[in-house]
Amino acid sequence: MTKVLLADDSGTMRKIIIRSLNAVGVTDVVEAADGEEGSKLFTNGGFDVVLTDWNMPIKSGLEMAKEIRALGSDVPIIMITTEGEKSRIIEAIQAGVSDYLLKPFDSDALRAKLEKHCC
Repeated sequence: MTKVLLADDSGTMRKIIIRSLNAVGVTDVVEAADGEEGSKLFTNGGFDVVLTDWNMPIKSGLEMAKEIRALGSDVPIIMITTEGEKSRIIEAIQAGVSDYLLKPFDSDALRAKLEKHCC
C-alpha cells in the first residue's frame, strides 16, 4: 500500500488530487495545508511519495522539498503546480524535486508519474 503526503494550500485542490489518487488505487493519503505542516508530517516518516504544490503560505513546496532532501531522504517528490516556466522546472529539479505535473492534470497523468517513481 502506497502512503502519500499531499501538501497543497487549496482544500479543493487536495480533494481533486485525492479523487485522482483514489482512481488509481491509492487511498492512504495524509494532507498538509502548507509546506510547514508538510515538513512536520514528513519527519514522522513512512511516506512512499510526496505530492506538493509550489505556491503555499508559510513555506512553499520548493522549500519543503529542500528540507526533505536535507534530511537525506530519497522519497520521490512530485511537484503539482501551475508553475510551468522552464526556469521554474529547472529550479525545482535542482532543489531535489523528482518530477513535475502541471495543473490541470488528469488521473492518467498522475498514474504515469506515480508508476515512474514509486508505485
